Amino acid sequence: MNDETSKLIAKVERFARQEQLFAPAEPGRALHLCAAVSGGADSMALLRVLLELREAFGYPLTACHVNHGLRGETADRDEAFVRAECARLGVPLTVFRPADVGMAVPPHAGEDWARKLRYACFAQLLAGGIDCIATAHTATDQAETLLFRLARGTGLHGAAGIRPRRGCYVRPLLCLNRADTEAVCRAAGQTWVTDETNETDAYARNRLRRAALPALQSTNEAAVENLARFCEKAAQADAYFAQKAEALLMDARLSD
Repeated sequence: MNDETSKLIAKVERFARQEQLFAPAEPGRALHLCAAVSGGADSMALLRVLLELREAFGYPLTACHVNHGLRGETADRDEAFVRAECARLGVPLTVFRPADVGMAVPPHAGEDWARKLRYACFAQLLAGGIDCIATAHTATDQAETLLFRLARGTGLHGAAGIRPRRGCYVRPLLCLNRADTEAVCRAAGQTWVTDETNETDAYARNRLRRAALPALQSTNEAAVENLARFCEKAAQADAYFAQKAEALLMDARLSD
């Protein structure tokens, strides 16, 4: 790793400590962590960063890959790639297909179904002894999510975007952008695969990624970071108002 990449890994470590992402599940027992790995640049960077931080946090690390069965030969290529890379890096891997969690690919399956499948797979891992699933969401994903929700219509809670931790799910790369994850991969000599559906405008998120976000970055190159920072502030405000509302409700109950 070069100096710049070491700084990125240190940035993730600081973010993880600040958000307590890898705190032990129980006193005296290390967190059993599983990385969700698709084979793309973000998820391969996640795997490499988590390997670098394993000693600092003391977690046992495994990985999982979900073959949704939607992209034929290229999906099988991605699975084979993840299998080979995890074997090379010495990371135990669990691979899921829809039938493994009692699901079948429906006609015209879309992003919502694919997400449902992934979380069904994650639930099986959690039921089998994994404490925490790390996903490869970045600040770029955060910016895209904010734009998508604002366009669709949202309030303060939705504007908070992707949270660093949600129950058993953690997003340690939210402090990095997509260029950073590719830099981590290149510095480690780590290759990745590209989902060809990301290059089409068939999905609303792709259109935001390919048109809206670049337009904003042409206005301000720090647009991604600024949008992600807005989400952080919205999350803080949302938590504050929720806390105050709960206190008011408690006072009202006590005064009855």
